[in-house]
This record gives sequence, C-alpha cells and structure tokens, in this order.
Amino acid sequence: MSDSIALEKPIENFEDLFRFLNKLKASDLHLQVGSPPILRIAGVPKRLEMPAVTPEKMEFWARQILSPEKYALLLEKKDLDHGFFMSQEGRMRLNFFFQRGHLSLAGRLVQTKIPTLEELHLPPVLRNISEFHDGLVILAGVTGSGKSTTLASMIEHINQTRACHILTIEDPIEYLYQNKKAFINQREIGIDTKSFGECLKYALREDPDIILIGEMRDAETVQFGLNAAETGHLVFGTLHSGNAPQTIGRMIDLFPPDQHYQIRQSLQFNLRAVINQKLLPSTRKELQRVPAVEVMIVDATVRELIRQADDIKMHHAIRGGRTLGMQDFNHSLLELVKQELISQEVALRVSPNPESLRMNLKGIFLDDEKAIF
Repeated sequence: MSDSIALEKPIENFEDLFRFLNKLKASDLHLQVGSPPILRIAGVPKRLEMPAVTPEKMEFWARQILSPEKYALLLEKKDLDHGFFMSQEGRMRLNFFFQRGHLSLAGRLVQTKIPTLEELHLPPVLRNISEFHDGLVILAGVTGSGKSTTLASMIEHINQTRACHILTIEDPIEYLYQNKKAFINQREIGIDTKSFGECLKYALREDPDIILIGEMRDAETVQFGLNAAETGHLVFGTLHSGNAPQTIGRMIDLFPPDQHYQIRQSLQFNLRAVINQKLLPSTRKELQRVPAVEVMIVDATVRELIRQADDIKMHHAIRGGRTLGMQDFNHSLLELVKQELISQEVALRVSPNPESLRMNLKGIFLDDEKAIF
C-alpha cells in the first residue's frame, strides 16, 4: 500500500474522520478492526497514521452513526446500507458488514452538487439517452466505477428540462434532488419502505413517468423494470458487469433457464441502451478520475442479436453503430487520450484490446474501423 497520511490532530468522533476525508478529497473510507483507517485518494488506498481500529472503537463509531433500531438490525442481519449526512460536509454512502467476526465499514463520499454530463466528461449521447420517453436503460460497471454519479447527472438533466414525475428507489439515497421542471420523489429502503419488493409493488400506482431503481440485484427488480418499460415508463437501473454482452447475460441469468427465452423477448422490445463505465486516473491535476464509457444503443441489429442469443457479436454492432452515438471502450479510451485526460499508458493497461488501441493511437485503423473513426 502507498505512503501513509499524517494526522493534523487526533481523531475521536466519526464526524472528525468525515471532515478529514473531505479535506483530502478522498473518495472512499475503509474501517477494519486491527488496521488504521484507510482512505482511497485518486484511486489509491492510503492508511492514516493512527492506532489500529479496535472492536470497541468500531462499535463506538457505529453507534454514533446509526439509530438504536438500525444498530440492532445490523447485528441481526450482519450487513447494512446506510446514508450519513453532515450539513457542512455532504453525504456518505456506508455499508456495514462483518469479517472475521468483527464489524467493518466501507464508505463512499457522495458530492452534494450534482455534476453535469459535461463536467464529468461523458459522451454527448448520454444526453440523448436521458431524453428517451420510455424503455429500460441500464448503467453498468464494477463497484466504484461512478455509476451513481453518471446516473444522477442524467436524472438532473431530465429534472432541468422536462415536466414529469421522477420516482427513485434507492438503498441508500445518495444524491438529493431539488424539484425544478420535474418533481421528484426519492424513497429509501429501510426508511421510506421496507424492501425493494414492497416499494416496487406500489410504484406504478404513484403515477411516475420515470423510475430509477438504485440497483437491479435480482430477478424481481429486473422483471419490474421490464414491465414498467413495457407500459410506457422510462426506467433507469444499475448492474455490476464489465461490458454490454455481460450486462445482457447477467440480467438473463438472474432468471431460471425456462424463462430465458421470455426475458430475451422482453429485452428485445423494451431495452433502449446499455452504458458500461470505468473510472480511470486523470492526467489533469483538477481531476482525480475520469470515466471511460462503452455505449450500446438497441437498434435493429442489436435487437436481433438479443433475440438470437448471439451476445458476443454485440461488440461488432457497437463498433458499427457510431452514427447513433455508440462507442466501445477502445474508442472512448482513444478520445480521452486525444483530449489529454488520461495517459496512453493507462489507456493501454485497461483496454480490452490493447494491440488494436496501440494501432489506433498511431492513426492506424482496420477496414471495419475506418467508417467509425
């Protein structure tokens, strides 16, 4: 692990730890019994120069953060998501869990100001996707890839430009929206509703135009998203997956094999776009990380590939759909290098096809790429 970080003064309360994290512009906090607190800064974990966290200290901080009811629920369930807010510092998304019999915590800082698509250096096609009026849009990526921030930026664009009702179902709520041209209801699992299932059961009765499902974690949430899209709603959801074919496969694999054909049919007609994202270290001092984004729009070609269960060919469809705003990760990486937002070394290290990207960086493109670039 990289160099440790010296403290300006001893940290006793969790609020002091949060202030220090904010001052250093850290993105994540990890608390583990037997280790000093760890901050992630610009993607790199760094230990604080302070004594290792004890079980007693961990319990003390957890009780500072959680109500007695939530602390009891944590002890019962062994896992708990929670939102933490300080008026001068902002919000943090927390996940409590147990490891080796001890309580641990992973926290992510959530900025109070919702950045625009341009400030995030996202491709312009995401603005177009935000302006769809129905269908299912999936934003995917590994944990820590910036999915929530990108999605918040898209929702805020709608909020500023369209008169509609937006309903969000989150666990926990991350970004807080203020009603602008749209009006927004935000429901948090455990506070405003007992579970995703209970919330989804009544969601369509709440007259939404747009629904955000914080995480499509099971067949129930995916089925709801497809059903809502089929009845004329625009639905946004997130998944953990690496690329568009994996995203399609992951959604289908949540269902029993005898339902796969039915789910593919539903995806064929109701899925509108799949956006996959990775966060990369930036070369610019004012930016810690920037997103590389793969975008797949469901056109006639992609629709047929979904129907035929030929997901592997989706990469070719993405490369051939540049006029619609589609782009694969290599194209995104190439553009980020051209804009001097990331280094060539970083681009080649994360590229799914580094040899092809190396040629592109030299201005050499294969025949099937000439029409794209």
